[in-house]
Amino acid sequence: MTTGSDRGTGWVVTQMVLLGALGALAPWQRGHWPVAASTLPGALLFAYAAWAGVAGVRGLGRNLTPLPAPRIGGTLVTSGIYARLRHPLYSSLMAMGLGWALLWSSVPGLVLAGGLCVFLHAKARHEEARLRETFTDYADYSRRVPRYLPRVRRRTGN
Repeated sequence: MTTGSDRGTGWVVTQMVLLGALGALAPWQRGHWPVAASTLPGALLFAYAAWAGVAGVRGLGRNLTPLPAPRIGGTLVTSGIYARLRHPLYSSLMAMGLGWALLWSSVPGLVLAGGLCVFLHAKARHEEARLRETFTDYADYSRRVPRYLPRVRRRTGN
């Protein structure tokens, strides 16, 4: 049986600390450029974050866990948003963090949001190693599906 720390509790605690710090820092250190210049990009990032986050949670269902290790007895989800993105929840948090910093026009917020993105990428890579160990078809899935941003598909035919 694995303990909480073996399953990645430290990753989750660090993620929560970074999100809390970003939530507080951007409004506190705001106004580094005119807010109007980044309202639309910030709102678009928030809209993407909402779409990816809600679809990711719904898609995982009972497989959902904050830990970077598959739920014991879980299944590999490759349908819904997971047919377009391997990590929609991390993608959502990245977009939300960047959007938050833009909405507050905060340079320190953008720096911390960038750090959050780097951290979440490292967490995703750690999680992918665990997924490869657990699911034999994960390697093939990871070759077909991008990590964070869906590919733009061209319409063919007609």
